[in-house]
Amino acid sequence: MTQARRLFLSIFLPFAAGYFLSYVYRAVNAVISGELVTDMHLSASQLGLLTSTYFIAFAFAQLPVGVLLDRFGPRRVESLLLLVAALGAIVFSSADSLLVLTLGRLLIGIGVACCLMASFKAFALWFRPDQLPFLNGSLMAFGALGALAATKPVEWLLVFSDWRQLFAGLAALTLTLSVVIFFIVPERSEPPADSRLRAQLAGLKQIFRDRFFWQLAPVAAVFSGSSLAIATLWAAPWLRDIMGMDSGQVAMALMVMAAGMGVGFLMLGFVLARLIRLGIRPVPIVAVLLGLFLMAVTVMASGWQVPGIFLFMALFGFLGSVSSAVFALLSRHFDQHLAGRANTALNLLVFLSAFILQWGIGIIIGFWEVGAGAGYEKAGYQAAFGLLVVLQTGMLVRLAFNHRKLED
Repeated sequence: MTQARRLFLSIFLPFAAGYFLSYVYRAVNAVISGELVTDMHLSASQLGLLTSTYFIAFAFAQLPVGVLLDRFGPRRVESLLLLVAALGAIVFSSADSLLVLTLGRLLIGIGVACCLMASFKAFALWFRPDQLPFLNGSLMAFGALGALAATKPVEWLLVFSDWRQLFAGLAALTLTLSVVIFFIVPERSEPPADSRLRAQLAGLKQIFRDRFFWQLAPVAAVFSGSSLAIATLWAAPWLRDIMGMDSGQVAMALMVMAAGMGVGFLMLGFVLARLIRLGIRPVPIVAVLLGLFLMAVTVMASGWQVPGIFLFMALFGFLGSVSSAVFALLSRHFDQHLAGRANTALNLLVFLSAFILQWGIGIIIGFWEVGAGAGYEKAGYQAAFGLLVVLQTGMLVRLAFNHRKLED
């Protein structure tokens, strides 16, 4: 077996499988939301809080995860935290109350919080620098495959089982992957770095006091948070209540959306890198694409019957991935020793935003709840998604005023 194939099988595939699972956990509630509402008698606000708990756990785990990865390495950190995710899935599958469901979702969020950053760390340790763009793009594609797996395939599985059995199965897969990563992934030492808490906090302080960071971070937080809030939960009820789709059609539309997101992740990084090499400023391109995403959310907020809904959902997924380009802009701005922490800091804000927006949408929609499990009225979606339009418009105006400073 060649060294390249050995590295692919023992490094890339195990970590990519972890990121795949993290996306399944992130997106699966959109498909099972109807069953959860019916079985556990959840209101819109409770459903939004339950699902968004993943994001708040994920957000607050980011900075500790960065320190742990530097100190103990990706193999040990991810294999340990995946045990926490498996425990969370078991708790979720056996829950008899909203409190226990939320605890399970919280543990899942903590357990998969390292999957992306551990992968980046492992790739940097084992692969050449010129291989990293392709590997990172391929990793993001695995995440999109996870989002795809959480749509129509899950809907098919629910024909033969229920959401409790589904999460029990996910727990078994997560436990198996933890064992695989611990025993299959080789260990590799790196030159000692100053990973003391004081040094880590000093770097974060520098990032959080950087004007460039605060010119970009709120834009990414609002747009990425909006995309995550809708794609991982509220798109499904919107398709059901406004577009009049049945559960099978909803699952198919979500799968198309996830495919569009995957194409976006694969394309945008390479396209922006090419534009930069050609001397084309990337910020105006990103701003135009974010403006198109704003238009897509505006259409959803309007309450109109959208013609060509599957094409629309593919475009929504594609455009929802655009704000991830901000991570590349930050990496260009900060020195190499700060780039990882800068992306982690931005990740924290993005997932905090996703938590607030996903729960907030549930609170707003809940004022127009028809009845437990019976759906929500058009006015609720108009109010909730309309608020997202206002927030995104403000961020787009902010980006327009600051774009020259961002490219100096």
